[in-house]
Amino acid sequence: MATVDSLSLFTGLGLSEHKARETLKNTALSAQLRDAAIQAQQTLGSTIDKATGTLLYGLASRLRDPRRLSFLVSYIANKKIHTESQLSAALEYVKSHPLDPIDTVDFEQECGVGITVTPEQIEEAVEVAINRHRPQLLVERYHFNMGLLMGEARAVLKWADGKMIKHEVDMQVLHLLGPKTEADLEKKPKVAKARLEEAARRTTKDVVENGEVAGQTLSLMEQLRGEALKFHKPGENYKTPGYVTTPHTMDLLKQHMEITGGQVRTRFPPEPNGILHIGHAKAINFNFGYAKANNGICFLRFDDTNPEKEEAKFFTAICDMVAWLGYTPYKVTYASDYFDQLYAWAIELIRRGQAYVCHQRGEELKGHNPPPSPWRDRPIEESLLLFEAMRKGKFSEGEATLRMKLVMEDGKMDPVAYRVKYTPHHRTGDTWCIYPTYDYTHCLCDSIEHITHSLCTKEFQARRSSYFWLCNALDVYCPVQWEYGRLNLHYAVVSKRKILQLVAAGAVRDWDDPRLFTLTALRRRGFPPEAINNFCARVGVTVAQTTMEPHLLEACVREVLNDTAPRAMAVLEPLQVTITNFPAAKSLDIQVPNFPADETKGFHEVPFGSIVFIERTDFKEEPEPGYKRLARGQPVGLRHTGYVIELQRVVKGASGRVESLEVTCRRADAGEKPKAFIHWVSQPLTCEIRLYERLFHHKNPEDPAEVPGGFLSDLNLASLQVVEAALVDCSVALAKPFDKFQFERLGYFSVDPDSHQGQLVFNRTVTLKEDPGKV
Repeated sequence: MATVDSLSLFTGLGLSEHKARETLKNTALSAQLRDAAIQAQQTLGSTIDKATGTLLYGLASRLRDPRRLSFLVSYIANKKIHTESQLSAALEYVKSHPLDPIDTVDFEQECGVGITVTPEQIEEAVEVAINRHRPQLLVERYHFNMGLLMGEARAVLKWADGKMIKHEVDMQVLHLLGPKTEADLEKKPKVAKARLEEAARRTTKDVVENGEVAGQTLSLMEQLRGEALKFHKPGENYKTPGYVTTPHTMDLLKQHMEITGGQVRTRFPPEPNGILHIGHAKAINFNFGYAKANNGICFLRFDDTNPEKEEAKFFTAICDMVAWLGYTPYKVTYASDYFDQLYAWAIELIRRGQAYVCHQRGEELKGHNPPPSPWRDRPIEESLLLFEAMRKGKFSEGEATLRMKLVMEDGKMDPVAYRVKYTPHHRTGDTWCIYPTYDYTHCLCDSIEHITHSLCTKEFQARRSSYFWLCNALDVYCPVQWEYGRLNLHYAVVSKRKILQLVAAGAVRDWDDPRLFTLTALRRRGFPPEAINNFCARVGVTVAQTTMEPHLLEACVREVLNDTAPRAMAVLEPLQVTITNFPAAKSLDIQVPNFPADETKGFHEVPFGSIVFIERTDFKEEPEPGYKRLARGQPVGLRHTGYVIELQRVVKGASGRVESLEVTCRRADAGEKPKAFIHWVSQPLTCEIRLYERLFHHKNPEDPAEVPGGFLSDLNLASLQVVEAALVDCSVALAKPFDKFQFERLGYFSVDPDSHQGQLVFNRTVTLKEDPGKV
């Protein structure tokens, strides 16, 4: 009888039944562990949690002086010693202090009693260790000895929980390197130490000199601090390489500083002719983030100079997406706010002999070496009269343009400043029939708003000379243009024209189809904005164009949803199971934790009745070797219920297809632990679930070398699977569009706006990290 009591006592500490039985074979150990467990139970007045049980077992198995057992158990039971490192220190202390009495003050100081190590301290210590070894990590990747990182963090935080340090190392290494590749899973090759050190040195040099931050673990805010990027300070524009100064520059900068007070000012200037995509997320984060990181302000300015392509829905969608990503503009402005000023400056430019009216047609200006304009040297007064005639609508579209007298970096000569367009403007109506171009508008709007750092993507580098030239030609404040690399994704197209082709071909529903990489599509699919911002931070502020794998973005999504998406249970391909010996006359209410790893975040209630539904794939009549789920003679546990079910009868239809199962149940603690626990639903809701895969087969669907037939020929016809009669537990009944859940063992899902009363629709956001096809 004593053996039976000790066995249950030891399993109550968290020991497996096998380990408990092995412990009982050691008389001295089992006696000491029994005494420790009984004392701890008396102290706690309740059951012993697994963490405490593990420490008690460690104490009983390592303590050589039984006189100290009661003393040390009291510290463990009262949570004064709660980590393995503290226990090791305590055992060492009593070993080296055999005489009575023990100096408790000295003991507690030596064992870290009362010292709390916060998650933030662990995060910082691990970050320091990773930064110290980053070059070698980038070379060796997952072949690097991760124990070195944990050891260095432990050296700084002696009393930290080792499991928490390991978890933090795993998370930060994943953040730095991304998921493991096939190469990472291969056996580590033998590399000469000198070659490895040289590769690490070269990697460090590339990271610093090329501006690449592929291994960057700093937050976006840290990356964007002015000092880190070596950007000029407000008012010191002239210190920027390539910045063109004039005799008026210093006076203009002085006036600029008086107006701004030395404040950093940036702007995000989208064209309102399409929906923002993942590349714009980097631009939003860079512009708004740089201002925020340096206590500045950022304008949201719509470049609305092309009325033919602009629509009200795009203005609204852009504002929504900026807000969704968590940013608030200092002010929303429009290029059209400044049309009067821009027109006045165009007249001044003509008067200064720096612009002229030209009659070359658009087709004549195409190509690398278009002929010079025969009207380049026409008299100033003549150009003034002709420009006024353009303004009054006396020329047809394409018959006359205003051109600036300069040669750009790419060799383009005399870019157009104004052209004729007889299209009503969404804000100014029919007031204007001439509209300024990007080359003319952009720098002057930056000047009007006293932008300090005009941040734009690399393709605009060819326009930097016109940027500086135009501001200086008019003697107005000249900001500094800085270029950074675009962000692209494999397996995606983001151009407005091609997305419209996809919609027209019926390949996607609209701009917000969850298979696209527009921001509205990502929101609809369930991507949290924090994940997109984290992805931009992980990519870093690169100078070179960056093309990333989608799974890196998905990893950021999982990181956020793991902590924010409450758990629920859903069944995609239901199989009815009847429990013939259900232990109650009516259904039971089961408390399910919203976050099993942190039960302080609450619970939700689901019914558990005699009829449940499981995934059809969780049952096999003839299982293959290694199959762990329900089969004849192989019971499984039902998650969260505390019950195990065992197959009794298979019910088949006329076609031989399995239609339902009959099983019996028992308490999980009343027998051997099953090999697997599966999810289930009882008294569920019927819902529609949409499962998404990549829209294209190839990494670069727009590359003719990879896809000769064009991107429309590369469509994955299995990119959307609709499960129309899936079942989900009733805890989600009141969910609203964009609410997010983790359906246990299936993935992360978000409520689609197509949902309506009595019919929820879910989009699969991403799968779980585990291989969903594993046994």
